[in-house]
Amino acid sequence: MAGGAWLQLQVALLLLVALIFSTLSPSEAEAEAEAAAATSTNLRRRQEVQSLLKRLNKPPLATIQSPDGDIIDCVHISKQPAFDHPLLKNHTIQMRPSIQPSGMYGEAARPFTQTWNQNGEKCPDNTIPIRRTKEEDVMRATSVATFGKKTHGSHHPRLAGVTDGHHYGVASATGDANYYGTKATINLWQPTIATSGDFSLAQLWISAGSYQNKDLNTIEAGWQRDAYDQTGCYNLACSGFIQTNTQVVIGGSISPVSIYGGPQYEYDYLVWKDLAGGNWWLQVQGKYVGYWPSSIFTHLQTGVADTVEWGGEVNSPRSTTPMGSGHFPKEGFGKATYSKAIQVVDSSNNLKSPNGVSLIAPLPNCYSVMTGFSSTTSWGTYIYYGGSGCP
Repeated sequence: MAGGAWLQLQVALLLLVALIFSTLSPSEAEAEAEAAAATSTNLRRRQEVQSLLKRLNKPPLATIQSPDGDIIDCVHISKQPAFDHPLLKNHTIQMRPSIQPSGMYGEAARPFTQTWNQNGEKCPDNTIPIRRTKEEDVMRATSVATFGKKTHGSHHPRLAGVTDGHHYGVASATGDANYYGTKATINLWQPTIATSGDFSLAQLWISAGSYQNKDLNTIEAGWQRDAYDQTGCYNLACSGFIQTNTQVVIGGSISPVSIYGGPQYEYDYLVWKDLAGGNWWLQVQGKYVGYWPSSIFTHLQTGVADTVEWGGEVNSPRSTTPMGSGHFPKEGFGKATYSKAIQVVDSSNNLKSPNGVSLIAPLPNCYSVMTGFSSTTSWGTYIYYGGSGCP
């Protein structure tokens, strides 16, 4: 019968497959097992990725397609990722700081432009723009658990070494015991990344506590170019930072960027502690972006910073990724990266030049930093930093 023949054929095929499997050499069988295990691992990781994406990407009220390929979700301000933090479940949003530090100097800020809204796009009222995290973003991380997070190790200028792949060209404020914030105008570049997994950044650091005692609190703000265990996050990848600005995409691309020997572009960054509520506010180009609630910190909750720094950092195990423009400080304006109009916030909520600065550059032949002061221009205290990496 046709049905019987079909059944016999199926049995024969199954038997043939079984015989083939049974005659594999030990090495072939091991390879088959490894391939099956890899498939299972990849499937499990993709399931973890999808779970993470569901948590990170909040339901939008509107969506904007950016020319650079990013998708911008307009999320209700009360539904942003910050409120996944257990300490912020009943938090009341502070829409503006109670007061801004006085005494800021520098040139008038240029408008803050990002690629996503260069044609006038904007999100609806009561929403904030958030760059949608894609599957490929997460898959580039070493693991789902470390996506968007800083990894263990001495990844702070005060702990700089030469063996962990993180390298610095940084200036640190000296002469004061306490700092209530800092301001810097940071030169913007787009360095070439030598190896996948490397990054290059320019930023400011505000910190208190001790890494050795596992109670180091840090706030960092600036720009990063990349292809960053359980604490410390970038952008909105983990809960904590509360965004209030409706026109800034944290983690979104900024344009234009500086050109070697050509036009230079820069952005003002100001971070300070609002003494009325204790929150640490971020301002970029004169616009309030949002704040780090005091409740998520230990030392920075009721206290202030004991260290502030400015400069560049690269993560490059082979020390081949350039810092900043990729050129050394001695080349000067238009060629090397700079941070200028550097100030610190004192206990009276006044901005002032730091009393002094010390320099940190463990590999000066690869990445270096130099400082200066101009009393006749808006530059005030400034630094040049960067380098091409090690040969």
